[in-house]
This record gives sequence, structure tokens and C-alpha cells, in this order.
Amino acid sequence: MCVIIWVNGAFGSGKTTLVGELHRRWPAALVYDPEQIGYVLRDIVDVPTGNFQDLRLWRRQVVSMAVGLLEEYERPILAPMTVVNPQYAAEIFGALGEAGVAVHHFFLKVPSEVLARRIDARSVAPHDPERDEAARRWCKAQIAHCVAAADTLPTDTIFLDGERPCQKLADEVLTHVGVSVSS
Repeated sequence: MCVIIWVNGAFGSGKTTLVGELHRRWPAALVYDPEQIGYVLRDIVDVPTGNFQDLRLWRRQVVSMAVGLLEEYERPILAPMTVVNPQYAAEIFGALGEAGVAVHHFFLKVPSEVLARRIDARSVAPHDPERDEAARRWCKAQIAHCVAAADTLPTDTIFLDGERPCQKLADEVLTHVGVSVSS
């Protein structure tokens, strides 16, 4: 099945949690986090803006890796990744489409105040409080941009209420994609 389920949304919207639930129900799918490519690039080259998504190479490699995974392993992909720049979304999803990949793009909508609470409650570097706080500050600084971007995403984006229980969201995603799996 040459398909990608791309779960988009602001930081703290529940992308990784939803993809985890989808993968639990659909273990044949591969979990591919394009953010990892950004971390690799950040170790190799300077990222002048601080956002690796601004690197054209990141966007190209995201597509290349996804297509490669689909070709080599012939398994569907679950991708949790915030991409709210409409040009970048069009570039990535357009290139995937040109490669013959069906992308089901979901966006988790969550109110700003809920996002802020969720970000404050999580830890990305529990053994490095300084780094942990810097990551929370960065994520919270992106909230307004991410929430506003919902109106600029591709027209075939499926919007989900990110405050609903994860199990219900997974039901909705799998039904939309036409996948029948056990809960």
C-alpha cells in the first residue's frame, strides 16, 4: 500500500500520541518522523534561521526517504510532523504525489491555551532542565503561527478535533483511509 498518513498540527497537539495509537492498531505501518532528518542536517550544516524546515535539502530528503521506505518495504507510513508553511507543505506533498504516493493529510486542531498547557506539561530533555525549558519556549512561540496556518493548508486536509480522545481520532483516521484493523 503506497500511502502516507501525515499527522500535522501544532506542537503539543497530539501528533505523536495519535501516530502511536495508529501504529498500535496497524503494526504493519512504518512510523517515519521527518524531524529526525532535520536533526541529522542540523549536525552537519548551519541552519541560519534555526528552523531546519527552511532548508530545501530537508524538504527534498523528507520526500526521498518516504519514497525510499515505500519502495523498499512496501508498507504504509505514519508520519507525525508539523509543517505549517503552505509553500513547504505544497512542495512536500506535491513531490510525493508526483512520485505516485497517496498522502492522507490530517491536521489536529487544538485551542492555543490547551496547546500551551500541554507543552508546559511535557519534557523533551528531563536530564537537562535548561534545554528542556528552551524547547518549551520555542514550541510555545510557534503556537500562534501553527494555529493560524490551519487556514492555509492544502484543500484536501482533513481537520480533526485534537481535544477528542486519541482512540476516537484513530478510529476516524483509519475509517477515512479505509483501513480495517482491530482496536
